[in-house]
Amino acid sequence: AFCFPIISGIMRDQRLNERPRGSRTVYPLAVILSPTRELACQIHDEAKKFSYQTGVKVVVAYGGTPINLQLKELERGVDILVATPGRLNDLLERARVSMQMIKFLALDEADRMLDMGFEPQIRKIVEQMDMPPRGVRQTMLFSATFPREIQRLAADFLSNYIFLAVGRVGSSTDLITQRIEYVHDTDKRSHLMDLLHAQRDTQDKQSLTLVFVETKRGADSLENWLCMNEFPATSIHGDRTQQEREVALRSFKSGRTPILVATDVAARGLDIPHVAHVVNFDLPNDIDDYVHRIGRTGRAGKSGVATAFFNDNNASLARPLAELMQEANQEVPEWLTRYASRASFGGGKKRSGGRFGGRD
Repeated sequence: AFCFPIISGIMRDQRLNERPRGSRTVYPLAVILSPTRELACQIHDEAKKFSYQTGVKVVVAYGGTPINLQLKELERGVDILVATPGRLNDLLERARVSMQMIKFLALDEADRMLDMGFEPQIRKIVEQMDMPPRGVRQTMLFSATFPREIQRLAADFLSNYIFLAVGRVGSSTDLITQRIEYVHDTDKRSHLMDLLHAQRDTQDKQSLTLVFVETKRGADSLENWLCMNEFPATSIHGDRTQQEREVALRSFKSGRTPILVATDVAARGLDIPHVAHVVNFDLPNDIDDYVHRIGRTGRAGKSGVATAFFNDNNASLARPLAELMQEANQEVPEWLTRYASRASFGGGKKRSGGRFGGRD
């Protein structure tokens, strides 16, 4: 959504050849911030495709890997810098990157960046590092949900902005068939095995299945258990090195290991095509996280299935879950409706889209 207009704008910009040359500091014309290394790499790869033979140079910078290689890449020139907030702050403090000539600023998965505690770093980049003010630069902010924190960020960073919503903000799509099943914690593994057996085709081929768990230890444990039971699986979580995560994602996307066990590191932003089934082995505590997770399937006009294992530990999620399913024209189990009613009677928290929650 933002790569094409940024590349087009840079190609028309007279300053493309007017920036300082020969110094250790580089002056990109556009910066794209993303919350995770994986998403930054994905955006970089797409921007490289779109800028092929245009002369526009795209560079990616993220933490978790040695900075020296990224510095060498920057020294070759950069027009569009895709970065995570932490690594960009590091580059700015080293005076290896300057924000003085920024024409375009894109914040992708803004709600995720705030969830991960990046707001102080983002504000420092935008407000304290010589970036041209709003109105001089063009700012684009993308977010699947719009809580008050995101609304404040939009008000502070964007000038006379236009808000566009596809469907209802924070809602799901009817391309995803949602199934909520009551499963005790002790029965989750056997229940998952039944699901995986059921979705194998006549050639015993497994559809791409993304299984979400809450903890890193849980991801490792479930991956090992699946492999022991002859279900090819891999996993990604925050303790994996960048190389390990990239290898796991490639293996999953290719179908070599068609089951990916993940914590929320994979929940937002990553474009993993052809995911047929998302399983919330452990439900998250927040309905927005649930929306992000199931949004890994039902993409690009294709249908998908999302199954969630619910039990008494998830009672606080019953009401927003039932409301979400109703909005997406899904069948809500009677037992979930009863849970939701009890939560409502007890003053349970209702879903709120804020002033951005309407339909456009």
